[in-house]
Amino acid sequence: MPLLSITTFLPLLGALVILVLKPKNLKTTYGIGIGTSALAFISSVLIWLRGIDAGFSQVEQLSWIPSLGIAYRLGVDGISFPIVILTTFLFLTALIYSAKIEKRANTYVMLFLMLEMACLGVFMSLDLFLFYVFFEITLVGMYFIIAEWGHENSKQAALTFFLYTLLGSLFLLLAFLSLYIFSGTFDMRALIANPPLTGLAAALTFWGLFIAFAIKTPLVPVHTWLPAAHTEAPAAGSAILAGILLKLGAYGFIRFSLQMTPGAFQQFAPYVIVIAVVTALYGALVALAQTDIKRLVAYTSVNHMGYMMFGVAAAAALGAGTETPALDGATLQIISHGVVTGLLFLLVGALQDRTGTRDMDQMSGLLKTHPVLSGLFIVAAFASLGLPGLAHFPAEFQIFLGGFEVSPVATGFIILGLLITTAFYLRAIQRVFMGEASGGLEKVADLGPRELWAFIPLLAAIVLIGVYPDSLLSMINATTDLLGF
Repeated sequence: MPLLSITTFLPLLGALVILVLKPKNLKTTYGIGIGTSALAFISSVLIWLRGIDAGFSQVEQLSWIPSLGIAYRLGVDGISFPIVILTTFLFLTALIYSAKIEKRANTYVMLFLMLEMACLGVFMSLDLFLFYVFFEITLVGMYFIIAEWGHENSKQAALTFFLYTLLGSLFLLLAFLSLYIFSGTFDMRALIANPPLTGLAAALTFWGLFIAFAIKTPLVPVHTWLPAAHTEAPAAGSAILAGILLKLGAYGFIRFSLQMTPGAFQQFAPYVIVIAVVTALYGALVALAQTDIKRLVAYTSVNHMGYMMFGVAAAAALGAGTETPALDGATLQIISHGVVTGLLFLLVGALQDRTGTRDMDQMSGLLKTHPVLSGLFIVAAFASLGLPGLAHFPAEFQIFLGGFEVSPVATGFIILGLLITTAFYLRAIQRVFMGEASGGLEKVADLGPRELWAFIPLLAAIVLIGVYPDSLLSMINATTDLLGF
């Protein structure tokens, strides 16, 4: 049974069903969307139960454009599969949360499902051409979700997102063409097994890949599209943007930059480490200055992606053949950031629905009037600042441990980001949830069943990863050991 293809295209099947039936009942529309997304999640669990090898496993291949050697190739390993299970899980919870949206619900759910299909295709592709096709489809889906269902300045934010990402895609295309010209193949397995580039070609290709994925991740200074996109997107769109779409860049650094241009990455790793440290500290400092709680959470994404990039760069600096926990931590950080920040954005959406604002200066005392919402937000905030027992701690501990082998000074600087993160989250908790309750909020209901069905699974995942990180780390480490990192 081709489980990888089934998992990838089940969401598309759901979108086509909605397109054909054109249901007028909101429950029918979301029932189809949530149902097919749930089936995709179950299918991804079946992939896990079938077994994930250290190398690429469960490969599905079909000739597509034989004259160029392009084929439909899918496969998973210990790096890509955890992101696949994150994708199906987070899309399912985001769709459950979205079930309140009435505006053009059919189109909204279809775009959401198309976006899920494209993201799954990106993470399972083993062909450069196929990867690029899925990569571009993600851009279209998210553009319309931000533009049509976002807030006041959504169209401008969506256009900025589109232009930035399209620019990155052009650099990605040039880098892929370089890999193909020097190797004669689009097969990612062959390119990883025998990286074809050396010298100037390797350096230029590395920087082409770096620019493309730095925009998508994003890293400073090409991060400026992110705060506006997050702020203006609907809550579920922000959760997917932070939890999944940013991971396209993070995954790209590991799969392409580290594995296909390892020599060039090792050469330029010191510069990338500097960029990662600046990104982590900048994201934390700017978050500290925010009064809009959604922008605060958005800048934490910049901060945490700086940690992730530091881990990947540390592994590259040491080179293949040297065991380091940094790459394991960076890969786990991709997953932990997805569930933690995904939950935070959904909670911010619930908060805005009840208060009518994102301005922290206009909120207070929510712990008294909305204890369930407040409690969930506080736990998610503690997870984001790296509290032991929650998802970020095992990931960041390994990143810093591995980074210390490369540069104790850089590690010392980047750890300062944790102190700043603690400061702005504690300030936000004090402003929004402590003190006297704002007038009228006691009449607004706390979280309902729909929201709890979306939030509780994410909270459970945060605790599970924090308490038992080996649930994913054993799979991740088997692949990184095979790669020599």
